[in-house]
Amino acid sequence: MSLIERLFKLKERNTDFKTEVLAGTTTFVTLAYIIFVNPQILSEAGISKEAAIASTIWSSAIATTLMAFLANYPIAVAPGMGLNAFFTYTVVKQFEVHWTVALGAVFFSGIVFLILTITKIRNWIIEAVPISLRSAIPVGIGLFIAFIGLINTGIVVKSHATLVAFGNISNPKTLLSVFGLILAAVLISKGTRGALIISILTTTAIAMIFGISPYPKRIEDVISLHIIWSLTPTFGKLDIKGAFHYGLLNIIFTFTIVELFDNMGTLMGLLKKAGLLGEKGEPPALGKAFISDSIGTIISPILGTCTVTSYIESAAGIAEGGKTGLTSLTVAVFFLLSLFIAPLIRLVPTFATASALIIVGALMMTEIVNINFKDFTEAFPAFISIIGMPLTYSIATGLGLGFTSYTLIKILSGRGREIHWMMYIIAAIFTINFVLR
Repeated sequence: MSLIERLFKLKERNTDFKTEVLAGTTTFVTLAYIIFVNPQILSEAGISKEAAIASTIWSSAIATTLMAFLANYPIAVAPGMGLNAFFTYTVVKQFEVHWTVALGAVFFSGIVFLILTITKIRNWIIEAVPISLRSAIPVGIGLFIAFIGLINTGIVVKSHATLVAFGNISNPKTLLSVFGLILAAVLISKGTRGALIISILTTTAIAMIFGISPYPKRIEDVISLHIIWSLTPTFGKLDIKGAFHYGLLNIIFTFTIVELFDNMGTLMGLLKKAGLLGEKGEPPALGKAFISDSIGTIISPILGTCTVTSYIESAAGIAEGGKTGLTSLTVAVFFLLSLFIAPLIRLVPTFATASALIIVGALMMTEIVNINFKDFTEAFPAFISIIGMPLTYSIATGLGLGFTSYTLIKILSGRGREIHWMMYIIAAIFTINFVLR
């Protein structure tokens, strides 16, 4: 206990071992859905689902452990929702980049993020981007992943006449997806911990009972040690040389920008809730938290998964009293233990995890209240960025439209002085990419 006290400063933060472990358990239960959802998304990019499960778990455990020991914060880290969708549906499917090259781009974004953190350039970027555009990023990503979730449920389908249309709600898989969505929404409304994972597992169980999905027939279909060594198809397979291609500059830049603002907003909100903000409003170990995330992002593509980020679901553990890295370390231990039930994760169908995408998308909409709709030079670029992500099926394009339109409208409205010099650089990078695409 004395070692734990020295490592995590429990007394200094007015907490104890039991409280921290309980808090970590609560956080894990709340965000465990990522173990089911992330491999499902990555498998659509061509990555072996078994390897995607292993890389998701290992990267989450490693990155969360880094957060525990480097920053001593009660915050869990895992592959980011939205970033995984960008990886699969935009980079791999739309841009037709092989997943190994896409992993190379993630690796470079981690390097860039680390450099930005160490050199303090991240502060310039954060100061440069107006609150309206910063708030538009999670809102647009939320709509994007919710749109993907609606497609995966079968609620939204393709249409030659109108591009998209309402699907066949009587389809058994669609019907089960709707059930899972309503169940998750009700549980969240009641404040139930682990609402998403309960919804996913319940939907899967019903699908198995009615023969819509295969059910486990042997003990090896539920528990196995084999998954621990299942990283072979993805470990070290990232194509760093391919990621050097100029056309990937925009992808690397987008990964970095989204990671920066997603992390910043999440960390500040969670640390405020935990009472860990300093006198000036910025926690002293914030830089170490960013370094934890950037190192985690460098490691994650080596293992075979996309960018990792801090999870807002950590608020559940903080609400239970978590204040130190011991909470995070507990989460990391649970991630590693989940390796043993990995075979069961393989049996979870896409339509069962689709509800999680829609719910997470809805939760990300809360940032819209921070957009200044009274100033059209702020509101319009934010709107273009938000609507651009789902309608172009690209987070990168939505970001680019928002940043470039903001700069142009401010200048043409005679309010160029309101633009930070860094915004000109960011807008120029996106403009060059639009022209050369």
